[in-house]
Amino acid sequence: MSQHLTIVDHPLVQHKLTLMREKGTHTAVFRQLLHEITQLLAYEITREMPMTTTIIQTPMEEMEAPTLAGRKLALVSILRAGNGMLDGVLDLIPLARVGFVGLYRDEKTLKPVQYYFKVPDSLGERLVIVVDPMLATGNSSVAAIDLLKGAGATNIRFLCLLAAPEGVARMKEAHPDVPIVTAALDRGLNEKGYIMPGLGDAGDRMFGTK
Repeated sequence: MSQHLTIVDHPLVQHKLTLMREKGTHTAVFRQLLHEITQLLAYEITREMPMTTTIIQTPMEEMEAPTLAGRKLALVSILRAGNGMLDGVLDLIPLARVGFVGLYRDEKTLKPVQYYFKVPDSLGERLVIVVDPMLATGNSSVAAIDLLKGAGATNIRFLCLLAAPEGVARMKEAHPDVPIVTAALDRGLNEKGYIMPGLGDAGDRMFGTK
C-alpha cells in the first residue's frame, strides 16, 4: 500500500460506524457492528497481498488460477480492545496466525509499558496486520510496532476503526513505512486523550465494562 493513511468511505462502513458512535447502542449490537465493519476494512487492507498461481481442475477443464503467495498472514491484536477486531479478519482469512501485544500506560510517565508479547514465528516472511479500534495518541501503536519490528517484522499494516490526527502524525513520524487503514479521521483528542467526537472507550463498550 502506497498511502500512509487510507480512509474507507464505503457507505456500509460509514453507516455502521454511525450506529457504533450512538451512545445508546447496546453492547451486543456494538460488538456485532465492530465485527461487520472490521470485515469491510479488512477487505481494503488486504487489497495488495502477494499472489501466485496454481494449477486446478474445474468441472470443465484444467486452469492456472490465482492464489495467495508466501507464508500465512500474521494478525496481531493490541490488548484488550484489539481482540474485538480479530474475528472479523479471521472470518475472511481463517488460516491467519494470531499474536498479541499487551501494553498499559504508566500513570507517571504516560508512556506504554509492555506486559505481554506473544507472536507467530517468521514475522519477516509474513504480512503483519496490527489491529486496535482506536488510534488516539499513537503511543501504544508505535510501541507495539517497535516490538514487532524488533521481532523481525518488515511488512506491517495498521487497521483501526477511528483515528485522531495526533495519532496519525505520531505514527507517520515513528513508522512512516506502516500504512494505516481506518473508517474515519476524527477532529482530535480531548484533555484525557479520548478521540472527539469518537465513540467513547471502545473496550468498555465492547465488553460491557466501565
